[in-house]
Amino acid sequence: MLRFAPRPNGPLHLGHALSLFANETMATCLGLPLMLRMEDIDRARARPEFEAAILDDMAFLGVRWSPPLRRQSDRFSLYAGALEQLQQMGLVYPSFATRKEIAAACPPGSPRDPDGALHFPGDEQILPAAELERRRRSEAPAAWRLAMGPALAVALVDGPLTARRVDATGAIDGTLTLEPAAWGDVVLARKDTPTSYHLSVVVDDAEQGIRHVVRGADLEASPAVHRLLQALLKLPVPHYHHHRLVLGDDGRKLAKSNGAESLGALRQAGMSAADIRRRLGYGGTPQRADLLKEG
Repeated sequence: MLRFAPRPNGPLHLGHALSLFANETMATCLGLPLMLRMEDIDRARARPEFEAAILDDMAFLGVRWSPPLRRQSDRFSLYAGALEQLQQMGLVYPSFATRKEIAAACPPGSPRDPDGALHFPGDEQILPAAELERRRRSEAPAAWRLAMGPALAVALVDGPLTARRVDATGAIDGTLTLEPAAWGDVVLARKDTPTSYHLSVVVDDAEQGIRHVVRGADLEASPAVHRLLQALLKLPVPHYHHHRLVLGDDGRKLAKSNGAESLGALRQAGMSAADIRRRLGYGGTPQRADLLKEG
């Protein structure tokens, strides 16, 4: 199975449409169902009207998906169970420092992860001992971080971590380069949410039987963390395809945060579903391909 997994915190734009068409094309080529998952763990920003708009846009574009609709907000107990497994293995720890405190404690040139976040140096390097102890005793909100060094030591016992890369039809075309250490002690559960993107997506993909993950090139570094979590939690490993991005006039990828024009606005301006498909290079009808040879 494949999945399209938007965040219902704003309207879809052309970048989302391209990802949707890429998933649809591979699902058709492989003869596999396409699932729909709402990645709505950010309860402060996820809204029912955005989810309704996503469903309306998908219907307008003519993309069929296989029910039921999954919402991550309904699955917090699954993520909590995975986090508990890692806690029992001694591979995660709570961190109390805020982003502002981390930024103030890290000198210029400090290492950053592929998303641009500073590597966490440890609460002991950021907070005075008395303040750290106060937060621990008062059970102040804490994020849970993966202890990257110990986690790698466990995961690499059976050899290097690998994952298959596939092309747009699902045919295997290489092996991903995985560098989990580049992420540092990545957050697996946020202070305000009992999970994170990395933990929830790994648990969901395994539980839903997702065999092929299709998403944008901006997430090419993410499988390093996901593959590590799959090894630690003994979960199956899907194949990965990272499609091109839709760029704006400024050369940046389209994003809700920088005011990308929504699909709804394009529809109101008179663009048809066929127009949008042609604009993104998906003017033809996806055809079944017998190119995938599972290894």
